Amino acid sequence: MSGSTTGAAAPLRARGALACLWGLAAVFVVLGHDGRRVAQLLILFLPLMAWLAWPVRSPAVRRWRRVLAWAGFMCFALDGAARGFLLDAYQSAPDSSLVLGAAANTNARETGEYLQAHWRTLLLWLAGLAAAGAWSWRLAAQAGAQGTGRLSRGLVVLLAVGLLVGALGYASKPWRRLHPVVFWAGWSQSVQALRGTLGDQEAFRRAELARARAAAPSVAREGPSTVVMVLGDSVNRDNMSLYGYARPTTHRLETQVRQLGDQMLTLRHAWSADASTLPALRNIFGFGGLGRQDAPPHLLALARAAGYKVWWVSNHDDVAVEQTHARLADVVDFINRTPGRSTMSLDGELLDELQKALEDSAPRKLIVVHLLGTHPHYRLRFPADANPFDDAPDSVERELERQGRPYWVRRLRQDYDAAMLYHDFVVSETLALTRNAGGNPGYRAWMYLSDHGQEVGHATDHAGHSPGTAAGYRIPALLWSNDAPRPERAAIAARPFRGDWAGWTMASLLHLRWPGLQPARDVLAKDYVWQAPRLPIAISAYDR
Repeated sequence: MSGSTTGAAAPLRARGALACLWGLAAVFVVLGHDGRRVAQLLILFLPLMAWLAWPVRSPAVRRWRRVLAWAGFMCFALDGAARGFLLDAYQSAPDSSLVLGAAANTNARETGEYLQAHWRTLLLWLAGLAAAGAWSWRLAAQAGAQGTGRLSRGLVVLLAVGLLVGALGYASKPWRRLHPVVFWAGWSQSVQALRGTLGDQEAFRRAELARARAAAPSVAREGPSTVVMVLGDSVNRDNMSLYGYARPTTHRLETQVRQLGDQMLTLRHAWSADASTLPALRNIFGFGGLGRQDAPPHLLALARAAGYKVWWVSNHDDVAVEQTHARLADVVDFINRTPGRSTMSLDGELLDELQKALEDSAPRKLIVVHLLGTHPHYRLRFPADANPFDDAPDSVERELERQGRPYWVRRLRQDYDAAMLYHDFVVSETLALTRNAGGNPGYRAWMYLSDHGQEVGHATDHAGHSPGTAAGYRIPALLWSNDAPRPERAAIAARPFRGDWAGWTMASLLHLRWPGLQPARDVLAKDYVWQAPRLPIAISAYDR
């Protein structure tokens, strides 16, 4: 009787140990991840649990299984602990530019100094890991202790489902990249690659500043000057009611456009020359040819050489953007420490940083504000429960249905338009802050454009970056200054505009003068000459 009871209790103990091990893994996953990633990591952990639950006859195989299962658990635990520490100490993900840059740019002495300064906190995390490691070792032994026992049909089905779901998780590349072994191997490679390029980027920045000083730019205007450049991301003007869209997505900007009259300029036919961020920014700040010897120096380098104090405030987290562009500024402020599409940092958090820059006492200021705009994932670009277009049976929805767009595209269009509505709030606030710039009586100017567009069911059943459709290149572009009103505003607004020529227009707003200036590429100039960009798709007309 006693032996029978003991035999019946063994599977229960094994299942209890399995549940405890699963729960312990969940604790570490939650420490380092949030949202859907918690579920994704736990699904990736499923095959390990199913393997432990399966009866194995050989004691030797059970011992090896215990070791491997414990090692697998510790990978998830170490991942969660490392991420949890970074979130607690720096509000940063391990693949953020802050962490990658620090890891790539450190040495043994700095590492030792860091450990001396933070050993207490690190010791607490290590103690927790050690305790979890000891407990999980025992749990792995108990969970995998079943030998020749038979599994019930229900448990077999449950394990099979677990293995299937886990296999589907591993088959998904975005999910697979979250696995601790894959992620940290890639992280190590990123650090090594960044370490190899940091010196090159620093040399590039020094060269651009030297070229700018050699060009000897001047400012053809006396007195204080404040210029703000606002860069959106993935903003298609076709989704802005300012440009005629049926949904009211930009009513704040429309109000300011009406109030400011001839001081405000809405370029009706603006195009990006690129369908993704990095090449677009290289063209915007490099006058269409950054890195070429025959191209002007970087716009920020020219501004600094002419006497402007330069800020770069950003809601992006991108090492390439930081190293190629932002680090050329005098003041660099990245508020977002989570890279990629899943960041939930809202652009409105940048408004305080813009206010601080505007209140600085420097007589000449150039402030670049780099927004996430309407970049995928769209639902993360606006506050929760702030989507007035959610399943709205309006004319836009009916037109998408008439075109045969599937529900998921129509749903993403709703989210995109809600992101546009929040983007309208942020962009209009940057304009209001610039106009009121701490009561500064000097010259003030503001320019807004997007790096590239976005396809959200405009021409095809697709939502996202789109080098193959016109939506990937259609962008907004707006300008304001407190100069005298422009009587030729209507004529300028009707001109086609290229994003890769935006540097020439910014140079005009900054009143920069240097021997390489090309007014024919400045959309504000009287002798502006339009040339169509070379795009990988055919555009029937650039003036509509």
